[in-house]
Amino acid sequence: MKKHDTESRKIFFVSLGCDKNLVDSEIMLGLLAKRGYLFTDDETEAEIAVVNTCCFVNDAKEESIQSLLEMAELKKTGRLVLLVAAGCLAQRYQEEIREEIPEVDMILGTTAIDKIADAVDSALSGKSQNYFSDINVPLSGNRSKRMITTGGHYAYLKIAEGCDKHCTYCIIPKIRGNYRSIPVESLIQEARGLAEDGVKELILVAQETTLYGVDLYGKKSLPYLLRELCRIDGLKWIRILYCYPEEITDELIDVIKSEEKICHYLDIPIQHASDPVLKRMGRRTSQEQLRAVIGKLRHRVPDICLRTTLITGFPGESGEDYEELYRFVNEMEFDRLGIFTYSAEEGTPAADMEDQISEEIKELRRDELMELQQAIAFEKAEDMAKSRPVVDAFIEGRLPEEGVYIARTYKDAPGVDGLLFLHDDRELMSGDFVRARITGSHEYDLTGVIWDEFAE
Repeated sequence: MKKHDTESRKIFFVSLGCDKNLVDSEIMLGLLAKRGYLFTDDETEAEIAVVNTCCFVNDAKEESIQSLLEMAELKKTGRLVLLVAAGCLAQRYQEEIREEIPEVDMILGTTAIDKIADAVDSALSGKSQNYFSDINVPLSGNRSKRMITTGGHYAYLKIAEGCDKHCTYCIIPKIRGNYRSIPVESLIQEARGLAEDGVKELILVAQETTLYGVDLYGKKSLPYLLRELCRIDGLKWIRILYCYPEEITDELIDVIKSEEKICHYLDIPIQHASDPVLKRMGRRTSQEQLRAVIGKLRHRVPDICLRTTLITGFPGESGEDYEELYRFVNEMEFDRLGIFTYSAEEGTPAADMEDQISEEIKELRRDELMELQQAIAFEKAEDMAKSRPVVDAFIEGRLPEEGVYIARTYKDAPGVDGLLFLHDDRELMSGDFVRARITGSHEYDLTGVIWDEFAE
């Protein structure tokens, strides 16, 4: 199909799930835009709908299915003529989607997103088909220009795909394949392009970032990649997510400490702190090892902000296991913490384990932990306000009616952490960096003013 044949075709695009899935969505949007397709935020105007699905936990499944059903209904009542399902749910439940949601015209697997434009072209020509590739296909990284959806001033850089860990609760390796790194050269090229387009904060993501390069170069190469990224003009902050604790090396800590552009912020998913639970989860750390790596990070990088995630109600989690987890959270005083209740995923070993925990207990334990963490986080915010530090702040937007800018510090990843509200009447733009003095706190958020050293 020639480009001019697509110019009047409007696409409604739905991206669900994690930031890694968002990168896939941006790649697909870029490919469709290059082919001449237009986009709309109004589903009633669209002739084509693409839903990039997620199935990490039950809630994500339900959201993905609901989105597909809503789009399917529009095929009956609206202008919609073509419905595409992509992503993790599409990869895993392709047969069920064909049977239960026949309005879906086409299904793209997780490694077939580069076929989106060809697939839509073919379907509009009456040649609809599904696209699936080997989930373990090597990654070249030679991707088309992405359509950044995060505002243009920060962007995610997916450095690898898949996972080799095979935790007993996780289905990702069966959907996304084995761990495959994208070559350094391709990542540097992509990052340069993002910086040239105005991106100032680059956020590294993968199922696990710390193992980057092992498959390609025979060793952990995240430190090398970080040093190369730090040389790119225009980038101000580089943030690292999803660092498995057992893979954090002294070399990585050295790079974080020595490179000015790297935020002193690490997301370290630990999932639990009781050794018996960690063992049943298939995790590769003990509580002793977790304490050691956390202690080392805080010793070597005193101002580091640590974020982690936990799971409550894993099969066989006893009262004693939970109490040990509670004590651990209380003692470690993480800066940021997210908690999931255990979700039994069919096809995983954990789903068939004995001693499944009731939803009521899962949620009770989650709520108790979040109440504890809330107190820790609020106290940390208050302490920061009392010390009145001067920090770099990334401007995200403005509330004009209140004369307040919305910003983030290095301790705040977009979408998951707190915000800094700055009172100032000068003209600033989203993406600007300013020096700000913290003056107060409200729950998870901070307040402050733009700091003028000459006014002190």
